[in-house]
Amino acid sequence: MSSKEEVFVLDHIKNSIERNLQDIIKKSEGILKELGDPDSCLLCELDEISGHFQVIQSSASTFYLQAYLSAYTESFHALASAMQNLSQKNHGALIIVERGDNTAPHIRNGIQVMADLSASLAESIFYPGNPLHDGAMLVKGDKIVSASNVLPLSDVSSNGSKLGTRHRAAIGLSEKTDAVVLIVSEESGKMSFAKDGSIYPISTNNL
Repeated sequence: MSSKEEVFVLDHIKNSIERNLQDIIKKSEGILKELGDPDSCLLCELDEISGHFQVIQSSASTFYLQAYLSAYTESFHALASAMQNLSQKNHGALIIVERGDNTAPHIRNGIQVMADLSASLAESIFYPGNPLHDGAMLVKGDKIVSASNVLPLSDVSSNGSKLGTRHRAAIGLSEKTDAVVLIVSEESGKMSFAKDGSIYPISTNNL
């Protein structure tokens, strides 16, 4: 992606956040005017505002994800392309991007790959039925180092609900290292990433 294209993407994310913030302000003003009116649907309005906040969080997360990874890999856009394609097909994925900390002491080694990172190779690794798809793919710089790695599982839950194994594994490694761990849910196709023990949604439209 050229610098002009990157500026366009960042402007798109910024505009998305601004639009949703304006909508939240407008909706909030409407709620204040209609507060106490038995004919108004306060719960409906609050649900809409909640939806705008979710879009803002997702857009901001996508922006910061690129910032978190840009110093450690030049293949962000290959990763982004692979994530989008895997998401569209509901193919589950777990991708570790190693940053400053050595992740080796916290990973049970899988199969060595040592290949240049590309979207097509990443997608093929997580294709259902591929012997390497069950586990995490490790990326260092612009190389896929290994696949089918086993990560430590976290005991955390999200909003009182249990997280799946992929998400718990991503959080578990991010609790122990500064790695960023990308996740595609097999059940929903939703994308997210783990950093410092927390999960953040990734916006499909902005990635």
